[in-house]
Amino acid sequence: MSDTEREAIESGSVWWEAELFRGHPDWSLLLNSPKPKLSSTEQAFLDNETNTLCALINDWQVNHKDKDLSQETWDYIKQHNFFGMVIPTEYGGLGFSELAHAAVVCRISSRSVTAAVTVMVPNSLGPAKLIKNYGTDAQKDYYLPRLATAEEIPCFALTAPAAGSDAAAIPDTGVVCKQMFEGQAVLGLKLNWEKRYITLAPVATLLGLAFHAFDPEHLLGDKDDLGLTCALIPTNLPGVEFGSRHNPLDTPFLNGPTSGQDVFIPLDYIIGGAEQIGKGWKMLMESLAVGRGISLPALGNATGQFSVLTASAYTRVRKQFNLPIGYFEGVAEKLAKIGGMAYAMDASSKLIISSLEAGEKSAVLSAMIKYFNTEGARDVMNANMDIHAGKAISLGINNYLAENFKSIPISITVEGANILTRTLMIFGQGAIRCHPYVQGEMQALQQADLKKFDKLLFAHIGHVIANKARAFLYSLTGGWLSAKPKGLSSLKRYIRTINTLSASFAVFSDFALLFLGGALKRREMLTGQFADAWIGLCVTSAVLKKYHDEGENQEELILVDWICQSMLYQSYQALVNVTENLPFFGSIMRVAFLPMKP
Repeated sequence: MSDTEREAIESGSVWWEAELFRGHPDWSLLLNSPKPKLSSTEQAFLDNETNTLCALINDWQVNHKDKDLSQETWDYIKQHNFFGMVIPTEYGGLGFSELAHAAVVCRISSRSVTAAVTVMVPNSLGPAKLIKNYGTDAQKDYYLPRLATAEEIPCFALTAPAAGSDAAAIPDTGVVCKQMFEGQAVLGLKLNWEKRYITLAPVATLLGLAFHAFDPEHLLGDKDDLGLTCALIPTNLPGVEFGSRHNPLDTPFLNGPTSGQDVFIPLDYIIGGAEQIGKGWKMLMESLAVGRGISLPALGNATGQFSVLTASAYTRVRKQFNLPIGYFEGVAEKLAKIGGMAYAMDASSKLIISSLEAGEKSAVLSAMIKYFNTEGARDVMNANMDIHAGKAISLGINNYLAENFKSIPISITVEGANILTRTLMIFGQGAIRCHPYVQGEMQALQQADLKKFDKLLFAHIGHVIANKARAFLYSLTGGWLSAKPKGLSSLKRYIRTINTLSASFAVFSDFALLFLGGALKRREMLTGQFADAWIGLCVTSAVLKKYHDEGENQEELILVDWICQSMLYQSYQALVNVTENLPFFGSIMRVAFLPMKP
């Protein structure tokens, strides 16, 4: 395992997704976790300032004439601290929870994707979160108040032309050297970079930058390669340049390239100071995982809620053969999909928020929710477009679907394209991070601690035997022998199915790790099927938690049934596909450890 892979796997933590991976989920962990709830201040901001902002936006004007938000809208965003939602109140920010952050982005997105992305980035992918979590006291005292009031406009530059968002492969460099800076000889870094697709770059005054640091003259120690590092770059420094704006599918949020040539910064411009040189990967994995789990799913959630409203209303007023089209079964099928997926996307967003409020920072769970909600938004919007038919394809001021429809691929691409999220990040990293023993075994081998390794290995063998017994018995009995939590009495069948498929998933995962080893990460069609099964179990769990937290409203039961059956079938079919592609005993394992039907 490379150093980068090890750092990625060791960053952050795990939560409910690990329970499902281990084959014996503890439902009390999920169902007893507090329901996320807005404070009175957050609710008031959502009902007042956020609604006022939405009312200021003419999305047709933004997208087709001005190619930017109006000056009045920009001023309102700055005056009411929309850029400072996640900044603590002691630094002049709003100090909002992640639930409030998601709710505000979701509400704005239902009005304008351009405005939502503009507000979203400083609160998730911008330097503020990195400074808050890792910055020095001096950096916090200086920058956080200025970021909260938008005196500083931030952006974060990670994506490189030849490397995308793969931080391990970025070619941008910072070389330790001494140079005159503001009249004094200072130890610092000479930076060279080329980045693109950077949101808010065209107006940014503070650039967060990820680069590889090198110390060829050994001014800081005996290492040449110091590793991935994150720093704060005032954009008025000599050598900082910005190119022409990008045009992301004609959705005109401010986005563009930036480059730097021999830009010198003192060491105290590094986020966290000189002590944090080489620790940028951990910063990115933990902080950007939060952005991936909050902001992007919120955009998908908004598409779901917006589609429920517009599709249900349109199918009541649009008539064919003197009958509202909602009564046609073909249309009703699309409506069912929109309603079920919207419920599931909202539940998934709240699941990741519950994990954050429990103090966890799960890169694996956030990748799952980002993937599900952005792909779900595409499915929901396609169904909505089908329902609206000709009304949806003619551009004009009264077309309320087109702008959202054309922006969907942007969310799917951001923070790692979904193809790689599904095939590499979710199971590729999650199989090691969420397994109860594999990561410890690897660490013991690297440390040549054979006593520790032997102890973990025997525990691992016991874990495999127990899961095989569970998977066999649960598959044979339909999960009746599995432990079931209190509550959700009408939905116990879904919990039994999750318990059964979780045990099967654990057995198949251990088998794949045993026989394929490191080659598993290159078997992307196989890891993609594992990811599909795992996502299905997580989303179904999220739906059950939402239903439980919101009082088990019987009117929602039809939506809960639809999404649970859909997602559990996805998980089951994915595991069938896994057995057909496992080496040696796949067909035997399917008969022994997978039920005949979900």
